[in-house]
Amino acid sequence: RRRALSEDLVIQIFRDCLKTALLISAPLLGAAIVVGLTVSIFQAATQIHEASLAFVPKILAIVVCLIVLAPWMLQVLVAFTTGIISNIPVYVR
Repeated sequence: RRRALSEDLVIQIFRDCLKTALLISAPLLGAAIVVGLTVSIFQAATQIHEASLAFVPKILAIVVCLIVLAPWMLQVLVAFTTGIISNIPVYVR
């Protein structure tokens, strides 16, 4: 007879999942915020309010961050997935 997962174990898995998601998304969000703030200050100083001026630099910053940080992001995701898969026997006890 199988037992259901304990509440503590489910909460720990959920915490690890959220922590990994935040760790992966934080650099991209940080770059978008910094670029967005810089462009907003530039727009306020020059009174140029072009929509593409705010959009294009953010996209470029996120693409550059993805190119630079992709190996690290993949390593974190593989470590998380490997941990989940290797602990399956603990989960189904």
